[in-house]
Amino acid sequence: MNSARPPSSQDPAPLTQSLHDVLSDLHQRPYPHIPNPPNCKKRASVALILRVRPTYEDWPEPTSSQSLDSSASVQQQLNTFFSQSWVQSGVPEALFIKRASRVGDRWTGHVALPGGKRDPEDSDDKAAAIREASEEIGLDLTAENCVYIGNLPERVVTTSLGTIPLMVLCPYIFLLTCSDSPTLKLQPTEVASTHWVPLQALLSSSLRTVEHVDMTQRLANMGGLMARIASRSLMGYMQFPAIRLAPTESLQSNTTPGLTPKDEQSPSMFRRLISWARTSPADQDIGINRPLLLWGLTLGIMADFLDLLPPHTAVKLWHYPNFTAPDLRLLINVLTYRLRKRNRRLVESGARPNNTAVDGETAAVPVMAFTSNGDGTQNNIGIEGLGVGQYYGPSDQGMKGSTYALEIMLRGYYDRLRVALYIFAAWRIVLGSTAVVYAWRFLRRIRR
Repeated sequence: MNSARPPSSQDPAPLTQSLHDVLSDLHQRPYPHIPNPPNCKKRASVALILRVRPTYEDWPEPTSSQSLDSSASVQQQLNTFFSQSWVQSGVPEALFIKRASRVGDRWTGHVALPGGKRDPEDSDDKAAAIREASEEIGLDLTAENCVYIGNLPERVVTTSLGTIPLMVLCPYIFLLTCSDSPTLKLQPTEVASTHWVPLQALLSSSLRTVEHVDMTQRLANMGGLMARIASRSLMGYMQFPAIRLAPTESLQSNTTPGLTPKDEQSPSMFRRLISWARTSPADQDIGINRPLLLWGLTLGIMADFLDLLPPHTAVKLWHYPNFTAPDLRLLINVLTYRLRKRNRRLVESGARPNNTAVDGETAAVPVMAFTSNGDGTQNNIGIEGLGVGQYYGPSDQGMKGSTYALEIMLRGYYDRLRVALYIFAAWRIVLGSTAVVYAWRFLRRIRR
């Protein structure tokens, strides 16, 4: 029996115990309900679905697993579930989906959590998450072997580079208590695949990477193809932190659209150039060969949860977003050096518990807006470039009254980043104008 085995640094049991404590705390102290901002009526919900996978050495027999009493309180069900031997030695995992490939969908091929917009027939936001999970992956979150835990901080999804809120996003947590894998039924037009990923892998620094995001997509409608090519040539792409997923179990949709032999053909050089000009890196390869990267809005949601687990290193692993253009990158680093150093010192001072929300890393050039609640207080709305609001509510404080670490890390950063963009644009204009003048003078000398 594994119970006689001494614990080690590689033993997943401590993480399982920490998960028990975190889930109990989240259930006892839920985050507040957030009303919609002015002129924003839409709401959406996602489901963070957790399970514990048994290890080979402690695989439970079909009859040995304790059945939970659905009439008992959630805390009692959690205590009963985590008291089982196979759970204590098991590996906690989270379920992610890869969205189906759809033309015109900005989230096509992205890793996400099951969920979607709230419909009029949904009684509340949690009901929307339950319905979407049933429709997208065929999983019943109201079954006896599923325990509803609570919620994570709600966010405001906004327009890119804008100040107009589009919807409020509400994340909810569910725990599957069965030892075997649930049967999933994927909706092919919505979900390309599902992936169970260990929480330990999400916490690992070795799987941290970056995602390149094209910030010139809107220029296709503003200035056409040439304006987009010019802007991308100047700024390059924007880099955001990401996690490369290492699933233990994956399920592909049997009718995933777009995966045909024609897609496997190597395009010509001309077509590659046109594809580079028209699309972002995320759009160029959305098939099954594209790496599974957790970033953006979904990473922000997961970071709220992961930072509650040991080793609590989300702040150290997190880095500031920047651009790939060398001169712009250097300019941003110079202008923000002291600010970043000061903010990081504040976070690491130990004056607050570790409670990090990392969705600000998906921002491009945010505009921080303050709106009145009507009662004399104000809400801090994070309007961020990829449509991710940091936290929208009566305050930007966590459950224990502590300010989110990321809010401290990003304090003043995007103001400096915008200044850097203005300076960069002026610098490139001057540089280009100077080059044109010298080229014109050179041509005149040749003609003479």
